Amino acid sequence: MQFHRTVLTDLVCELPPEVWTSAEIEQRLAPLYSRLKLPEGRLELMTGIKERRFWPQAIRPSQASAMAGRKAMASAGVGQKDIDLLIHASVCRDRLEPSTAAYVHGLLGLGSQAQILDVSNACLGFLNAVVLAAGLVESGQIKRALVCAGEDGRPLVEHTIRQLNEDLSLTRETIKPFFANLTIGAGAAAALVCRDDLASAGAIRLCAGAWETDSSANALCEGDTTANELDMRTDSEALLVAGVRLAQSCWQKFKNESGWDENIPQKIVTHQVGRRHSSLLFERLGLNPQKDCPSFERLGNVGSVSLPATLALARAEGRIQSGDKTALLGIGSGLASLMLAVEC
Repeated sequence: MQFHRTVLTDLVCELPPEVWTSAEIEQRLAPLYSRLKLPEGRLELMTGIKERRFWPQAIRPSQASAMAGRKAMASAGVGQKDIDLLIHASVCRDRLEPSTAAYVHGLLGLGSQAQILDVSNACLGFLNAVVLAAGLVESGQIKRALVCAGEDGRPLVEHTIRQLNEDLSLTRETIKPFFANLTIGAGAAAALVCRDDLASAGAIRLCAGAWETDSSANALCEGDTTANELDMRTDSEALLVAGVRLAQSCWQKFKNESGWDENIPQKIVTHQVGRRHSSLLFERLGLNPQKDCPSFERLGNVGSVSLPATLALARAEGRIQSGDKTALLGIGSGLASLMLAVEC
């Protein structure tokens, strides 16, 4: 997968104001911790996640997505008639029908010329949407696309806390599939995908990419709605092993397609899961952990928003400099991996 004249520009993230520390979540789980005699501090110790952010009240994914989209459009100085394609690329969606992009389109007041669709592929959705939009730009079918994502993990975390406290049949062993839920956060991200001659200063140039899929692992992390609440069960150990194995395979394809090896990327941005996932990934891919730009300590796992938000923060904070060759290493349950070589 090669790109010749497509860039990602005006990448922004929108972080919710409410902060929940891992210690505070454990305080909410006091009935469970007391009953099972669980040691305090285990959530942060096992994941490296100190805190995550949530919207202070109920918010639809379309509202969060539009918030970031509006910010990206303002940064780029583009109008409502300048968007040829709008993609909402979150795990979270308003409902099954219509597309959440239809609501985002309305909230942003985009023109009738903008094609709309949702792209959903677990935590990989944002990168998938960027690649789809870039293909349309490269072929000349569109000039500019807006990719948005808005995640709200608060309902899942609150439901999980109630479930863990109230279900007295749960044991130390049977609580394990719920543990990953407590790492989830909220946030939004957006960017414009366009021809390089239409981009603002400081655009991220797309160079090349590769992907790999292992659907034999599609039962390792499953989420759904039950009684109007979110529910998710994860085999964290098996998912870690299968995910890193898939990433190793994708990395070989990425190196062949991009011409990069382990030494070329100056910075590396990954989907944010936690400390253990990051350390094992860098070890197995032979990458220097000093090149990592993590955000999981302060954001947790924000689904499809994790990688673009991490990239946006790293650039804003000066951890990624202009011109840095950067590897974007995406992965989503299912399992699917997508890796992009970009120049920031």
